[in-house]
Amino acid sequence: MNHGTPISPRPLRHVSPVRNRVLTTAQLRDHGVTAADAHERCRPGGPWQRVLPGVFLLHPGPPTPEERLHAALLYTARPPSSRTAARVPAQPDPARTRAHRPSADALITGLAALALHGFSCAPPLLSLGTIDVLVPRLRRLRSTGGVRIVRTTVLPAPAFVAGVPVAAVPRALADAVAELTDAKAVRGLLTEAVRHGRCEPRSVVEELTAARLLDRPHVVDAVDSLVAEGRAVAENRLYRMVFEHRLPAPVWNVELRLPGGPRLGALDAYWPEQAVAVELDTRTPLRDADAQRSERARRREHLERLGITVVHITPRGLRDAAEQQATIVRTALMAADDRDPAAYVLVLPRS
Repeated sequence: MNHGTPISPRPLRHVSPVRNRVLTTAQLRDHGVTAADAHERCRPGGPWQRVLPGVFLLHPGPPTPEERLHAALLYTARPPSSRTAARVPAQPDPARTRAHRPSADALITGLAALALHGFSCAPPLLSLGTIDVLVPRLRRLRSTGGVRIVRTTVLPAPAFVAGVPVAAVPRALADAVAELTDAKAVRGLLTEAVRHGRCEPRSVVEELTAARLLDRPHVVDAVDSLVAEGRAVAENRLYRMVFEHRLPAPVWNVELRLPGGPRLGALDAYWPEQAVAVELDTRTPLRDADAQRSERARRREHLERLGITVVHITPRGLRDAAEQQATIVRTALMAADDRDPAAYVLVLPRS
């Protein structure tokens, strides 16, 4: 039996109306169209066109952005036989059984992914000459026909936008920045990512570091803007948390100092009567991360020896669990009466 020929080919009109304009050689064969027939229809003046190796557009006009994305994913998809073998584990995976997550063979990344994520600074899909596709490192694929292959050791879990598997924002940003030399464009993308709450600065810097992009001066400058933007966003979230959850008003952005002694460090919020402080962790693993971590730990221990309770809050905690963070601060404030009085310190405006 010839397994390449279906017993009862389905007419092409029975294919999903959303994707019936872009099909692979194998899909056409399933519908009774041989490779020779497909290539014949792609002759000059014919009704079809081959847009990528093994991928056909079933009309003669320019492909739409949706068709280009679908064609890129079809081109980079694993053959059905290898896909099945790759996804069948040797033994049952209890975790996978408990919570099945959609997977993908390849992910749209770079500027195309950012456009799908809704970035206003990213060029529209219609204007992109190249679509970046993220694939596992060992896949035997080459960049061609407006598709650029981006390789990764481990393919991350996909985010789905309008049904299209795309890289998460931090990875898509790193892949986009790798191809950009315009400092203004890089800064605009990184700033928008944080300003609109699409991701945290730390995750972006981690991806840029992994991609070895921090030796480029225009990228480092953009990261400085990213960190400043991230801090401003986190501070605004902290203000909202205090007022929306009806915590007592603190003094904001202050510096503590022992009378006649050294500075004790800057704090984002401080309640003098209860000797409770909030410190935002807006560090990014860019420069001297270990030294910064050690210095912060030393300062926190010093404050706590003086009787000052320090509540450590991350930007992500404020974004995803503001009520929980407010409860932690409120508990610290209520516990002040049960603690020994704190040492007397001067509260000064943050320099």
